[in-house]
Amino acid sequence: MHFTSLSKTILFFIFMSTAAAAPAATFVYVSNAEDGDIGVYTLQPDGALKPGARVKAGNLVMPMAASPDKRFLYAAVRSKPYAVLTYAIDRNTGALTQLSGGALAESYPYISADKSGRFLLGASYGGHQVGLNAIGKDGKVSDPLQVIPTGRNAHSIITDQTNRYVFVPHLGTDQIFQFKLDAKAGRLASNTPAVVQMKAGTGPRHIIVSADNKFVYLLNELTATVTTLALDAKTGLLTEAGSASALPADTKLVPGAPRAPIAPGQTPRDVASDIWASDLHLTPNGKFLYAAERTSSTLGAFGVDGATGKLSYLASTPVEKQPRGFAIEPRGKYLVVSGEKSETISVFSIDGSSGALALLQKYPTGKGSNWVEIVGFD
Repeated sequence: MHFTSLSKTILFFIFMSTAAAAPAATFVYVSNAEDGDIGVYTLQPDGALKPGARVKAGNLVMPMAASPDKRFLYAAVRSKPYAVLTYAIDRNTGALTQLSGGALAESYPYISADKSGRFLLGASYGGHQVGLNAIGKDGKVSDPLQVIPTGRNAHSIITDQTNRYVFVPHLGTDQIFQFKLDAKAGRLASNTPAVVQMKAGTGPRHIIVSADNKFVYLLNELTATVTTLALDAKTGLLTEAGSASALPADTKLVPGAPRAPIAPGQTPRDVASDIWASDLHLTPNGKFLYAAERTSSTLGAFGVDGATGKLSYLASTPVEKQPRGFAIEPRGKYLVVSGEKSETISVFSIDGSSGALALLQKYPTGKGSNWVEIVGFD
């Protein structure tokens, strides 16, 4: 068949437009603590999930974090010996290949990679500490470089968008610890002041930073409130700016209390009506924020004022039983939520105008599903 120059040009542009329209590959990873493995799913453009392999990890595998360049997935094992596992991510299929394991100083319910991808940060609820491990170019994690004793029940750890500052909520002391990160030396040092004192009995748990680095949002486990804090770009210090509840006004739940293992012979406390919030995430465009509450098994939705950081409660949506973790995919169209007491995970669509969540489909998962990590490729 003979092609003229014009025909070739037309075919070229058809090919390029088709390639440009091809959906980006997006993969969903769910850690199953009781089964000791990680479920792998492919998120389709219409929000459907295509289940893939279940990858072996370790007993009580829980928090996960992706490297900034999306080449690696890190998963922390909370049973002894405490470790973090590195998996290479196949950008075409999402398949995970375990590369190595590195030691962690303690049981970490939360890990994150710094913005450079050279360091892994961890917070220990039971060990009352934070730790820093180096990450090699091959994704392998070193033994701990730095371990810092902090207040009671460190629950999460993140950097700001500039990678200069680190924030660590502490449930047991109702504080946020403020650090400076020396990314060249790989060291954390206390900022001045070292802590922000929050309201007693609120239980600071998870924390996220707005894309423009102006605000930090803090989820309080024991009250299900989300606190807005202004972030000073020059000093890295936080100042409380407001708060809103993730529960409806007519909720029957009451403020909770810190939870600890039940000692032999001890009568468990009745927690059936206790507030027990778990996780929060912003949509990529910053318009909506969602917070999970485990006792009611709901996600509370907020509208976000980008100029002031103010949150406005919108609605609560029933989700999986005892939702400990969820995530929003990079386009901001879908949300995936797991439940520790559920045998399924759910995909919800996000209404771009109202922030309303609509259940699309449920999919089988492992036992004790607790963390959702989503990695999208352009």
